[in-house]
Amino acid sequence: MAEPGAKRGWLFASLRGYQAAWLSGDLVAALTLAAIAIPEQLATAKLAGMPAFAGLLAFVAGSLAIAAFGANRFMSVGADSTIAPIIAGALTPMAAAAGGSTSYAGMVIMMTLTCGLILLIAGLLRGGWIADLISTPVIIGFLAGVSAHIIIGQLPVALGVTAFGDSLVERLVSIARQLPNANPYPLAVAAGVLIVTMLAERLSGRVPGALIGIALSALAVWLFGMRGHGVAMLEPLPIAAPHAAFTLPTLDQFILVLPIALIVALVCMMQTAVVARSFPSEASVPDDISRDYLAVGVGSIISALLGAFAVNASPPRTAVVRESGGRSQLVGLAAVALVVVVAFFLASAFALIPEAALSGILIFVGLRIFRVAEMRRIYRYGDYEFLLLLASAALVVLLPIQIGVTMAILLSLAHSIYIIARPDCAVLSRVSGTTVWWKEPGGATGEQVPGVLVFAPGAPIHFTNAAYVRGKLNAAITAMPEPCRLVVIEANGVIDVDYTGSQVLQAAIAELKARGIAVALARLETPRAQRAAEVTGLIAALGSDHVFRSVEDAIRAKGPAGSTG
Repeated sequence: MAEPGAKRGWLFASLRGYQAAWLSGDLVAALTLAAIAIPEQLATAKLAGMPAFAGLLAFVAGSLAIAAFGANRFMSVGADSTIAPIIAGALTPMAAAAGGSTSYAGMVIMMTLTCGLILLIAGLLRGGWIADLISTPVIIGFLAGVSAHIIIGQLPVALGVTAFGDSLVERLVSIARQLPNANPYPLAVAAGVLIVTMLAERLSGRVPGALIGIALSALAVWLFGMRGHGVAMLEPLPIAAPHAAFTLPTLDQFILVLPIALIVALVCMMQTAVVARSFPSEASVPDDISRDYLAVGVGSIISALLGAFAVNASPPRTAVVRESGGRSQLVGLAAVALVVVVAFFLASAFALIPEAALSGILIFVGLRIFRVAEMRRIYRYGDYEFLLLLASAALVVLLPIQIGVTMAILLSLAHSIYIIARPDCAVLSRVSGTTVWWKEPGGATGEQVPGVLVFAPGAPIHFTNAAYVRGKLNAAITAMPEPCRLVVIEANGVIDVDYTGSQVLQAAIAELKARGIAVALARLETPRAQRAAEVTGLIAALGSDHVFRSVEDAIRAKGPAGSTG
């Protein structure tokens, strides 16, 4: 029997057509996932400024939502270290400025519900394309900046010192000044957990290095009596069943958290799309990313109702599910059951865990999302886009994190707009002995037809670039060695024409005709562009007899006598 398609049906799609032979692999993967997720979720809750138990609630909410509503068979959803520092960095000063009228936890819950609604709407409106607006260099730079926030934010706990300052740079300077007063005991705990976790990852993704590190740290604290040497411990987890902790926000509160919710939602969209494309349910069939957005949104809504914080798709946990032999979302459901058992029957054991152990795990997470290999590839093959990476990282590091993330996203959008607004407009030449018209590399001049200009805009003709394209066309005509008699617009790269772009081109065509220069259009191939050219009046301005399937056909029909090759 073929593996079940993740997109069939609406509820629990990955369980449709389930085979008994998959059960053992799913249960092993669930045990591995729970062993890795429990310490990670506790640490992420700490990073978000929320109680440790909130991390487990977020994992439960995210896992149930992706299993019930998601398209991807492997995706693990829960508390995430990418968005946690954004939440804490943005809402902590807001809660302080509110003067106690709204608690920090209350603001987190309001933001989480708002974020969930945004993702839910994006999923229902088939918004899977939204993640494509952010370029890879900007994402890698953004993650590098978040990595710096995570690592520097955990150094005070690991070193046993107090950081001062509002900005990340100020806190780093403060930590550096206090290095002579660092406490070696929490440092040893954090370093030990970090080393164990890194070694376990190098050995196998299935080895729960974080869990092993935490167990060893608890043993070391007991053996060496570290409690008396400034090693702080976690509190026992609350054993009461979770209950709805949400109250409807006022309009002012909603407006206050909306910008942060939009930022967090966009980051969730980017990361969810990356996870879905990296670990597709079926290698030959793209996943329904919009449906995964919906599932992550539902997970955040459930998380808010339970008193926790926003959830996100996790690349490392998703990799663990697949590498451990998981075949369906039964892995996540079984992992939830294990987490519930641990929370209710082993709650007191969490008081044995040193806080520095969670710092070691978070430092590992920070190092992991600092993607050096990808940075090297962008540096080697990305040309100027490496500067986008550096700029994105600098924005997130140097500015308050919510502002830095917003600016990094706007930087990516500005880069996309610039590419469209200033497209490559080429003058083509005929490849000798053929009817192929091509841009010669390195500025070389190929075979030309006297009096004929073959001009190729390299982008859709929109309001952002129409005047620029017209200027390039006029410059190319001026640069011709002989008077121009025919302009052929080679439109293979023109996949769309909007009203403004069409009006600018029509004005250019009228001006050229007044100068005695004929204008033809060749290779306008996409149905969307053809329809737009017809509807906006561009074809009428040219004349239907001036539209051709190839450049050579246009030159034969409208060029000077003897111009064919």
